[in-house]
Amino acid sequence: MIQLARGLSDGDLRALAELERRVLEVDGGRLKLEWGVLRARAGDDVEDLLWWDDDRLSGFLGLYAFGEPTVEIAGMVDPSARRRGIATELFEAALPICRARRHERALLVTPRGSVAGREFALSRGAVLEHSEHALVLLDAPTDGPADPRLTLRTATLADVSDLTRLLDAAFGGPSSDLAARLAEDSSRTLVVELQGAAVGTVRVTRDQDTCGIYGLVVDPAWQGRGIGRDVLRRVCRELRDEGIRRIGLEVAVENDHALRLYSSLGFTQTTTEDYYELPLN
Repeated sequence: MIQLARGLSDGDLRALAELERRVLEVDGGRLKLEWGVLRARAGDDVEDLLWWDDDRLSGFLGLYAFGEPTVEIAGMVDPSARRRGIATELFEAALPICRARRHERALLVTPRGSVAGREFALSRGAVLEHSEHALVLLDAPTDGPADPRLTLRTATLADVSDLTRLLDAAFGGPSSDLAARLAEDSSRTLVVELQGAAVGTVRVTRDQDTCGIYGLVVDPAWQGRGIGRDVLRRVCRELRDEGIRRIGLEVAVENDHALRLYSSLGFTQTTTEDYYELPLN
């Protein structure tokens, strides 16, 4: 039976972790479940759908909006319970939720190595929208020079204008309400300053001893001067000093420049994930 969950209990999270273990034991790779987000669900809306066989969790589908008109969908089905239509039923139950929230489009995230995930996406009329490499740093970043004029600090509401300018130059605009994002407990947005002027930004999320790095941006006028490398190295060192042992990030498969940068600092590729755009009508 399907449970439409408004927030996840400790028991739900334990069952999810056990289901993930069973899936990865067979499929390998990783699943983009965003554990920090799952643990921090507010419980106001249905954002997760769980399929229970008695007291055993056999399927899961999570909705990740991040304040955007686009909703990302990620899920998994127990290898022993596949070919029973569980993924289809979970997805069909999720569609009205996405429509009611006026999401403009949905992206189904599937590991590239998942034949079942790709077949399911294509069977729903999905089209491959983009792909990303997932990378991880498990050791200290490689050494390198640090520009003494460069500083990092936590962003405040007074920085919204500069952050908007930087994100607009890099991505065509901020992906969510910046003021709300700055208030999040699970993430920290940093401002990169060069002699007091904002020239970049980066966001860091934390979940226990794991961190994710997102949205590293350097003002186009200041690119090509090693600022991005310097910032990423500093952030990784600070995180490791705080006890973080696993640092992850994602990069578009066609962004060879960024991939070379991350690899040179010690990041290694763990998997590639495909994002299929699904019709919501």
